[in-house]
Amino acid sequence: MHDPTAIHIPPYPVRRNGTTIRIGVGGPVGSGKTALVAELCRRLADRFPIAVVTNDIYTREDAEALLRAGVLPAERIVGVETGGCPHTAIRDDISMNARAVEDLEDRFPELKLVLVESGGDNLAANFSPELVDCAIYVIDVAGGDDVPRKGGPGLTRSELLVINKVDLAPLVGSDVAMMVRDADALRAGAPTIAASVMHGDGFDGVVAWVVEAVEQQRWVAATSTARPDPHHRHDDHRHDHSHQPA
Repeated sequence: MHDPTAIHIPPYPVRRNGTTIRIGVGGPVGSGKTALVAELCRRLADRFPIAVVTNDIYTREDAEALLRAGVLPAERIVGVETGGCPHTAIRDDISMNARAVEDLEDRFPELKLVLVESGGDNLAANFSPELVDCAIYVIDVAGGDDVPRKGGPGLTRSELLVINKVDLAPLVGSDVAMMVRDADALRAGAPTIAASVMHGDGFDGVVAWVVEAVEQQRWVAATSTARPDPHHRHDDHRHDHSHQPA
């Protein structure tokens, strides 16, 4: 299991104004995306200002679940009804999500983190680099321990892979250690964390990764990532870091 606090992480510049990090949260239906978003908000809302955009095809079910949980003020949770294939709204035509995120950033300029949760989709789903800065992809042991070997952009191009529901592994016959090894073989150095969002096992590593991304503005990118190369972006004229590993 990976400890993200022990990883030597090269600095990557952030986009736009250099103050708000957008992190996508994707994964198949039922893998635990909304639970992960809720738990991140519970643990980090007192540390820095957060907002959330959720995606559902015909409802605002995930946004309503977050509202019921009371993890953030209602005005910082926005539900997007995509009306179609979930990956289209986060990759191909991001206009609805982009408007939702930009509206939150305009209304709350103090925001440090916006979490964009996709609708449940298959392993081919991945976020556009124009929508988010980096992405967390969530799978779970109940989907089968062969899932990491199947690959797909969600697994290979996300900056953090979370294998969720490890507490259920004995019940469904999944080999968590094998899942982590298989994922590592595809991810070219980007971290994989085995965790149980519900019970807390391994979740401190997820929190540490998000804190590093927000406060240090850096993360490990797999060499297979579809995002732009990790070099300077000059639109915000930030030059306060080197290209050497931290």
